[in-house]
Amino acid sequence: MTRIGVYPGTFDPVTLGHMDIIRRGAKLVDRLVIGVTTNPSKSPMFTLDERMAMVRREVAGVAGEIHVVAFDSLLMDFAEREGAKVIVRGLRAVADFEYEYQMAGMNQQINPRVETVFLMADVALQPIASRLVKEIAVYGGNIAKFVTPAVCEDVVARVEKIGRKGS
Repeated sequence: MTRIGVYPGTFDPVTLGHMDIIRRGAKLVDRLVIGVTTNPSKSPMFTLDERMAMVRREVAGVAGEIHVVAFDSLLMDFAEREGAKVIVRGLRAVADFEYEYQMAGMNQQINPRVETVFLMADVALQPIASRLVKEIAVYGGNIAKFVTPAVCEDVVARVEKIGRKGS
């Protein structure tokens, strides 16, 4: 039986922190499905198609069977459709834990056949958040420590297109 896990997120943009969780999560399952979603509470810098292409490019060299799939539904419904028994989530800080703990509890109530597994972010990557990467870039800061060179180029190009603040 194939062990399938889902790693959901907006990945706007995909960061080194995300990549760390993807690499490690891929070792825990036979197939890792990266679910790229829209989040109405976030205003994305990149379209869903752009984010999916970005994630696909970034995971191309990662060991394991990895699929990148868009979804716009309840996470547990998506996990069920993909045949997943595990949700992979990354934790950076105590604030993440409180939110993720609550979500895991709700998800367990929705679908008790799917477990949530938390992976602690690498200590060097814990402060990285897509929201902060975008904010730094929009204000002209260097984001090279937080994303791959290709993602850095994508973000810089998008900021040039939409206009940098503080200049």
